[in-house]
Amino acid sequence: MRDHLRAGVAIFNDGHYHAAHDAWEERWLDLEAGSDDERLLHGLIQYSGAVYHARERNWEGAVGLAESAREYLGRISADYSGLHLEPVRSFLAGLAADPELIERRPPVVLAHDGTPPSLSDLDFGSTAIAAVILAEEFGYDPGPIEQARAYARRDLEAGADDSQFIALLFDFVRADEHRGIVFQRLREHVGRRQAREKDVDGLFGSN
Repeated sequence: MRDHLRAGVAIFNDGHYHAAHDAWEERWLDLEAGSDDERLLHGLIQYSGAVYHARERNWEGAVGLAESAREYLGRISADYSGLHLEPVRSFLAGLAADPELIERRPPVVLAHDGTPPSLSDLDFGSTAIAAVILAEEFGYDPGPIEQARAYARRDLEAGADDSQFIALLFDFVRADEHRGIVFQRLREHVGRRQAREKDVDGLFGSN
């Protein structure tokens, strides 16, 4: 829950409002309806949707989602799961009353554990989630990212402290200007690892 929550918060705070909901939705779909965790993620998903539609000048959609998000987030404590929700509720109330508010004020950033995290603040667990989501958002093939994530987790379990997969996943998430170059390097590393694994498998496979 925490990794998905924090990944979505950082993606939202960095201005990728459409992508943010994917981090939350991935976890939300597995939660029991009506639980506080489900209400929190449901409300955040609708908050990101309200902001996205308001920025697209879909006023009716923005109002409906803002009202619904405020309702969900109003059913849990204002500091639930380390989030500071009161400013978000207040902004949603204003957006529901006047969706053109988005053109005069930026959305309220989400504070988690006392500060508003950005993509550069994420640990590996949240970064691994954000990497796949951002790949899909920006039109990169998510396959190599998912494979790199699997290799990175395997390296972590093996105690490796110099994993290129871990470093490249961090770079992919954080390096806006060089994301394309990082993706190419990451795909090459994945290809080399897969080739080595195939070679090893061939040594012990049946003729």
